[in-house]
Amino acid sequence: MNKTQWFVIIAAAILFVTLYFGCDTKSDQHKIIEKQRTLSAVSTDISSLLIDAKKDVNIAKDGSTILALEAELDGSTSDTEKSGIYKSLSSAWYKLEKPAIAGYYAELVAEIEATEEAWSIAGTTFSICVQRELEEKVKGYCTDHAISTLENASSLNPSNLQHKINLALVFTESAPADNPMKGILMLVELNKQNPDNVPVLNQLGRLAIKTGQFGKALERLGRAVNIEPENPMSNCLLAEAFKGTGDSEKASVYRAKCESLGKN
Repeated sequence: MNKTQWFVIIAAAILFVTLYFGCDTKSDQHKIIEKQRTLSAVSTDISSLLIDAKKDVNIAKDGSTILALEAELDGSTSDTEKSGIYKSLSSAWYKLEKPAIAGYYAELVAEIEATEEAWSIAGTTFSICVQRELEEKVKGYCTDHAISTLENASSLNPSNLQHKINLALVFTESAPADNPMKGILMLVELNKQNPDNVPVLNQLGRLAIKTGQFGKALERLGRAVNIEPENPMSNCLLAEAFKGTGDSEKASVYRAKCESLGKN
């Protein structure tokens, strides 16, 4: 660079610093918007997530299928071909215990197929990531995409409660900072609207066990078993609830039934 070019760069830098730090004329609302944009910029995007995931995978041993699929993807032309490859990539990454990447490819499938089932699969895969992921940035990525994909599934079939249950569970696992009870309140509302829905009762029972509210757990799970006596989850959770109350005899009865139903 010559002296003139250096001078232009230095002058521009000084002007930037002066405007950025010296003149705070932005409204509070504008500052909030810019802060949100900054937080979004530092959150994990799929490019960095893929790079990090591939570092954890032994390509020679476990990643050969992925490399072959990526090569196949480069040569694909139709949406049908791409959708099939995305499904295979999602499955391959899931087997490698990378649900965030699996969810990413499942979401690409949903964008092409635009069906309730495809959006539901993507949302469920991201939900698994939310439950398992320990790194906050990756968990945040999965949370955002679990919410959007499950909302898409629910919009296509509002009568399917499972989408709403799954969405509530995402919020119980990764609650908004300004509304930590959001997921639980969603489940409670679903229970009010559908008091005999066993999956809702099971999830409320599971959360009650998790928080040590064994009385509430027994009430909800007992209702679930009365409605569906052979429901495996209800019986397994009841075993845990009775164990929590110290009733080892009943815990043993429901544990045996849990194991029996699990083998069927």
